[in-house]
Amino acid sequence: MKKISMLELRLNTKKIIKQVQSGQSLILTRRGIPVARIEPIIQETQNQNDPFFLLSGLGKGASLSNAEMDGIIYCKNFSPL
Repeated sequence: MKKISMLELRLNTKKIIKQVQSGQSLILTRRGIPVARIEPIIQETQNQNDPFFLLSGLGKGASLSNAEMDGIIYCKNFSPL
């Protein structure tokens, strides 16, 4: 992993941020000692078929019990309405 100093970060912030956005992880050093890791954040897409996301459309406006929610999330006796 590439190391960069505090001075490099201050002088080249825009360039360094572009490197991170392109997927590179960096170690930030202060006086030669590693103090932080700068890494890209991976945006995960949500699977719309995940049972958890189906909860809001179930129950036709009525509240679901904890047991019903567990059954849906853990696919026990799951039947979409």
